[in-house]
Amino acid sequence: MVNLPNSITAVRILLIPVFMVFLLTPSLQPTGSYIAAIIFSLAALTDTIDGYLARFQKQVTAMGQFLDPIADKLLVSAALISLVELARISAWVALVIIAREFAVSGLRLAAIAEKEVIVASRMGKIKTISQIVAVIAIILQPPVELAGVSLASGLLTLAVVLTIVSGVDYFFKSWRALTR
Repeated sequence: MVNLPNSITAVRILLIPVFMVFLLTPSLQPTGSYIAAIIFSLAALTDTIDGYLARFQKQVTAMGQFLDPIADKLLVSAALISLVELARISAWVALVIIAREFAVSGLRLAAIAEKEVIVASRMGKIKTISQIVAVIAIILQPPVELAGVSLASGLLTLAVVLTIVSGVDYFFKSWRALTR
């Protein structure tokens, strides 16, 4: 069903290639990075907006429940892959974050097959926020250091740690749900 929340989710997906063009086109730099950060931020914000509208307007749909997490994963994955391409982050960092997303999605599918639902946890939401903030910081590369570590690197390290912790959290919840 196409409704306003689902349309907003679709816009988030459509913003991904636009974001990547601004970030990855050398002739657009350095302005392109600032525009890419704005586009990424707006796209990330649509996740909150579409979820709020779906609940507020009582328009939660199966399509929205399917598309929304995919849009989130595509946005973050596209940003991470782009940042690897630009040599701003290591490939292993992107792999850890993207692998966690695939693993959790797989667990959710396994749970659904067993007629169990594993809802998004608070830790998962904190992880997502940390990833978004880290991506924006890496794109903008603010010249801020704390104890010899750049702000962007520190935020990325936090995002990786939270990604791993939330992944372990999902695995424990899934294990309990699937072995009842």
